[in-house]
Amino acid sequence: MRGVRWRRIASQVGRSVAVWAVSTVTMLVLAALLPDFQLQSADGDSTTRIAVTAACGAGAFGILSAVAWPVLVRLLLLVPAFVLGLLVFFLNGSLLLLALRVNPSGRGVVAPETAVIVAAAMSAVASATGGALAVRDDEAYRRRLHRLATRSRRAHPPCPTAPGLVCVQLDGVGHDVLADAVRKGLMPTVAGWLTPGGGRPTADGGRSSHRLTPWRTDWSSQTGASQLGILHGSTFDVPAFRWYEKDRGEVMVCNRPTSAAELQRRAVRHTGDGGLLTVDGASRGNLFSGGAGEQALVLSIATRRRGRENRSRAGYFAYFSDPANAVRTALSFVAEVAREIGQSTRARLRGQRPRVSRGGLYPFVRAFATVVERDVVVAAVMGDMLAGRTSVYADLVAYDEVAHHSGPHSRDAEKVLQRLDRSLALLERVAEHAPRPYRIVVLSDHGQSPGETFRSRYGLTLGDLVRAGCGLPVPRRAERTHSGAEARTAVRAALRRPVEDRAEQHRPARRSEPIVLASGNLGLVSFPDVPHRMTKEEIDARHPALLPTLANHPGIGFLLVRSEEHGGLVLGAHGAEIPLAELDDEPGPLAPFGPGAADAVRRTHSFPHTADIMVNSAYDPVDGEVLAFEEQIGSHGGLGGAQSRPFLLSPRDLSAPTADGGEPAGAEHVHRVLRRWLGELSGPQVPLVRDVEEERAA
Repeated sequence: MRGVRWRRIASQVGRSVAVWAVSTVTMLVLAALLPDFQLQSADGDSTTRIAVTAACGAGAFGILSAVAWPVLVRLLLLVPAFVLGLLVFFLNGSLLLLALRVNPSGRGVVAPETAVIVAAAMSAVASATGGALAVRDDEAYRRRLHRLATRSRRAHPPCPTAPGLVCVQLDGVGHDVLADAVRKGLMPTVAGWLTPGGGRPTADGGRSSHRLTPWRTDWSSQTGASQLGILHGSTFDVPAFRWYEKDRGEVMVCNRPTSAAELQRRAVRHTGDGGLLTVDGASRGNLFSGGAGEQALVLSIATRRRGRENRSRAGYFAYFSDPANAVRTALSFVAEVAREIGQSTRARLRGQRPRVSRGGLYPFVRAFATVVERDVVVAAVMGDMLAGRTSVYADLVAYDEVAHHSGPHSRDAEKVLQRLDRSLALLERVAEHAPRPYRIVVLSDHGQSPGETFRSRYGLTLGDLVRAGCGLPVPRRAERTHSGAEARTAVRAALRRPVEDRAEQHRPARRSEPIVLASGNLGLVSFPDVPHRMTKEEIDARHPALLPTLANHPGIGFLLVRSEEHGGLVLGAHGAEIPLAELDDEPGPLAPFGPGAADAVRRTHSFPHTADIMVNSAYDPVDGEVLAFEEQIGSHGGLGGAQSRPFLLSPRDLSAPTADGGEPAGAEHVHRVLRRWLGELSGPQVPLVRDVEEERAA
């Protein structure tokens, strides 16, 4: 045992010396190439003196990077992630300047701007050298991966031998998109899992290691509803991505920290347990915690006072505490910004249609989602696996962000899928070094449906159309559109005003104006001055032209309203009015949206905070296109097409998602499937009552 320990120490010392030597050579080469970087005095020095200067400088830089860098990053946790990414180069260059200043040889001069380049190059070379040496033995590789972990366990109990479960959510990747990517060879790791003999060996040697199963979302096909259902077992009262709550006078937005925290509290109260991850779980990059004890980049805890239970940004520290990681991610961030600018410019020059604006801060938002968030979350999951945690759930948002602006089937989005596949391959490799077996489940929360925007096709927004239908003033550009003119005509006819009175049209409304919100191709109209959910009869009495204007518009598929007579009504073109109780016999406007649409609409109708008018855009079943009420050419949030059909990719040594081989219906069903799998792997998962009480108290 003592001999093994000494060999390990000798191996570590040997690798450190090798990295130091390579860093020294790198510094010498850079000094020869860069005119503003010198390792000798003005009068010149011997080759030996220059080599000693380089060796001392490289050693000092390495020590400072190992000691000072983690402290600097921890101090910068209060800095926004975007700013932190830009500061990486400045901090690294500053450490090099300090290393040359404390160099005992008294030599070494570099311009500040050149120091940034030299420091970045040396960090990259040192990282590559250390990695190349470490992968030669498994134990060294495991130690290197541990340095990327979020944090180690507070205690180190014996690791269970039962398999753990790792769930990786590829945000926005629909079942059809994944199948196409596998068929095109874009995702070889996933293809290997789905190819007989291409994954892990199976008992009969003739089956693939994983099965691919589609599942159906609720009407609100977006991350807030789906992930809340998957992690906490409830999608109740989440009618959209954003909606107005009359009793609180507040707009809820699923990716707003205060809203996410409130939704999680409601789900805990509704279900009575803390969530999927309450037993030795970790939540990484998610909107909600799932009751996990280990959390990083979790939105629902972002508003809490920083403490032991609030580790939302701990993942940043764990990852960026290694300067090599920081430099590599920062360089990739810059490259991704340049890539987006080039791709959007090419699309504009080619006159690509449909197209949305991709300027402003979007290149930086995309780079954060596709580089920083991916790198930090993957590193955190690697650390969780090496720590032997029982359950992990992580969200990778890269594809969803790019597909919104480039399209779900675009070349830009396909490139993101290739990089996500490499992340899955890395996690599969880490599983081989973990202290316990792991089953990796890959799933998505929703898909995306292509199509141009409502505004692009008709020249006005849903808000403009609603205002026109209410007889309220609209922007001049909307007035001149065909839809706007038709809406004004309908209002005049309903009010028996054959001649338009411009003064009357622009008179301020006496009643509170409607609030119109968009969630992909799902729109919500609420009248805030009415404390309850208005009925069709009340809406007709107040705005007689509004519902006909919306229902008969070619860009709208159907409406959902409350009815005094029927409880709930689905409205469509040409006066179609179908009571919810009769949808199964006569789907009417819901017919193009396929099976499950009627159940989804009925369930949303039962929510306390469903809007006065729920609006779903038109859907073309032939090409699968919808019309987004937001500025997105790949959208989700309502019914229609691929957005409602995500996937579940699971190992075959877990039970089938459904007993009859069908598709799970709703995120709550997926939650029950994952709970069952956790029970199969590690025994029944008993929710921690303590976590429930904490959520209730919060």
